[in-house]
Formats: sequence, C-alpha cells, structure tokens
Amino acid sequence: MRKKSISKAIAFAAIAIAAASSTPSFARVIHRHPTASKHAEEQAPAVPLTAIHVLGDRPAPFALDAKAAMMIDGDTGAVLYAFNEHQKMQPASLAKIMTFYLTLDALKAGKIIPATDVTISEKAWRLSMDDTVSRMFLGVGQKVAVNDLLYGLMVSSGNDAAVALAEYLGGSTDAFTQMMNDKAREIGLIETHFENPDGLPAPGEFTTAADMVALAHSLVRHHPEALKYTSDKEFAFDKIKQPNFNTLLFYDKRVNGIKTGHVNEAGYHLVASASSNGMNLLSAVMGAPSAARRRTETEKLIDWAFRAFVSYRPDLSKAIPAAIPVRDGVAEAVAIGPQGAAVFTLGRGEESKVTVQFEPAARYLEAPVQPGVAVGDLAVLLNGKPQAGIPIVTKAGVARAGLFGRLGQKLRRIL
Repeated sequence: MRKKSISKAIAFAAIAIAAASSTPSFARVIHRHPTASKHAEEQAPAVPLTAIHVLGDRPAPFALDAKAAMMIDGDTGAVLYAFNEHQKMQPASLAKIMTFYLTLDALKAGKIIPATDVTISEKAWRLSMDDTVSRMFLGVGQKVAVNDLLYGLMVSSGNDAAVALAEYLGGSTDAFTQMMNDKAREIGLIETHFENPDGLPAPGEFTTAADMVALAHSLVRHHPEALKYTSDKEFAFDKIKQPNFNTLLFYDKRVNGIKTGHVNEAGYHLVASASSNGMNLLSAVMGAPSAARRRTETEKLIDWAFRAFVSYRPDLSKAIPAAIPVRDGVAEAVAIGPQGAAVFTLGRGEESKVTVQFEPAARYLEAPVQPGVAVGDLAVLLNGKPQAGIPIVTKAGVARAGLFGRLGQKLRRIL
C-alpha cells in the first residue's frame, strides 16, 4: 500500500504541474506516448480531394490531416464523408469501446448491476502503476463498482479499468478478448481483430475507420445510455480527478462522446458522436499527427456536416393509411407503419423538394397475420426522382377467425 500511496502522490504532483498548460479548466493528463512534433502537425494532408467520397457524389469540401476518416448520419447510416475508411491500422484505446459495449451488454442482461464490486487483480494494478499508460489508479485487492470502472474506462481511458472489467466478465483477459472478437463478428466488423481489452499494441491487432464507425453506431443504437458515460468531461476516483481525453467535449457543446486512442505506429484517433437540431452524427478520424489535430479535424467534419445535411422526418399521416384490411381474421384490419424510423438524409435546403408516396403491395391480407409482414414501400422522391425507401409493415398480429366468424365476414362482403 505504501507503493500505491507514493504512486498517487506522484500522480497528484504531475497533475498539479500540468495544470499550468492549456486544456480548458483541467489539468492535462500524460498520455501513453509523446505528442507529435510541430513539423508533423504542419505537414499538408496527403489525401487528394478526388479520393474523398461525399454523400450524393457531391464535391469534397476539404481534406483532413489524418490517415483515414469516415462520418455517417447516425439515424440513417448514410455515409456523409469518407476516405481510406478500409485502411487497417492499430486501434489503440479505441479497443476500449468494445470492452465498454460488452460491459453494457452484461448490465442489460442483468448479469451485473452498476453497484457490482470488482476486486482488482495484480495484473490490473500493475497497469495503474505504469506511468507510460493512461489509468484510473486502481489498487490491488481494492473493490471497485462497475459504474466507476465504466467512467474510468471511457473518461480516464484506464487500461487498468479495461483489464479489471475483462477479468470479471470473461474470467481472464484472453477469454474476454475472444468475446470481443465474437461480438465484432456478430455486428459485422469484418476489418477488426482485437488482441486485448485495452488496445495496447500487439501483433495481429487491427481495425479501420469504417469498422469503428460501425461499432459506435451499434453501441449507441443498442445502448443509448452509453453517452451518459462518454459525455462526462471529468472523472474523479480515489481523490484523483482527470479530464476526458476527448478534449472536443470542452470546445463543442454538440459533442457527447465517444473515445480517443493513440499509438506511435498509427497516430492519434478520435471516434466522436455529436447531436444538433434532430441530427446525430458519428465519425472516426484516425491517424492524425497530434491530439490537437484529431480534435480540430473532427470538429471541421462536424461543423460541415451540420451545415450541409439534415435528417429529414416526413409527415406520414397523409402518405400511408393507418391500417390495411384483413380477411378471415378476428379483427377486420391491422395497423401498419414504417419498419424502423422514417428518417432520410438530405442536403440542407432540399426538404421542400421532397415528396413521399406509398406503394402498396396488396389491397388486403389473409389471416392469420404476423407482426412485421411487408405490405408495401414508402418511396421518398427528390424533385420527382427516387432517393430512398422504407418498408411498410404490419404493427400487430391478427389471428384467424373461427368458422362462423369467417362465414359472417364472407356474407358481409357478398351483401
């Protein structure tokens, strides 16, 4: 315990000394690698505008000073901006997003609760004593609530928190890493392989901007509560307060997460989430030359996307009927509606040029009817040209009526 106290004293001193630097209102916390040189920051982006893909084949607005990037509309999945999005590189601490995801899965399934205590192993504690990595300063044998470990993982980027959660949920870091890769396959991450729960460099470990955006997209769709953790600007544990490594939170109120990462081999990463006026964005900027650049390049993307696009939600009350007739059922009609959210990504200003029309597949259904049966499509047209479509499905089930009920319906139809 004396070793732990000395470590904490050193940590306090380091944070106090760093407080004179420039992160808004907080001390800078030592990251796991030194900042890139000024010369590296001043190098021009290497990606030509012609290599950048923008929604609707629009001209690329700018290049980013990063190795790869991707941004989507979080509500529709539409890709707004992308280049080198399938280039493989080290994920660094972005691997902790998957550790976070699996922990939230366990919470949702009732396997653990936020107050569940995790006993800190020597392996996790040794990371908390390593001043070359980010940590939340856990003590060996200490009992720490899952909720605190989640904040330590996503705000303080604690490698020790990642190992503690992995050992508790998986039994070992190796078993948990297998869970991470299984989950990656489940949600369609075909360009990602994890080697550990914290993202410390290891042979065979890789990901892409496209997969990191897909991971963030799945995370916020299945666990909207995730943003409660990733949006916090600071976290204090055992009297040690650390600011969020995602410094974009301090500069832009629209930003609410998600995670930074850095290794020398790949550069500086930032997977970000932002919301404004009913539009939700998710982005990955990977391989920037410095922590400052990953922030400014991401903010450039966010500003442009909110200016250039809207998430359009049409009024469907006049476009589709509320129900469709059902024959030979215990009910004579069943409610219908869009499969999922009726939202579309448009260029800003195009809303007035949009029309929606229902294209029915049938005039009625025969019972029995199951929920989710397709009855047609909702077409979205821009200047009369089809842009997108959403299946219209039954919102409930209708059982088949008995013999006398069916005969009664047939007589009514005849009469």
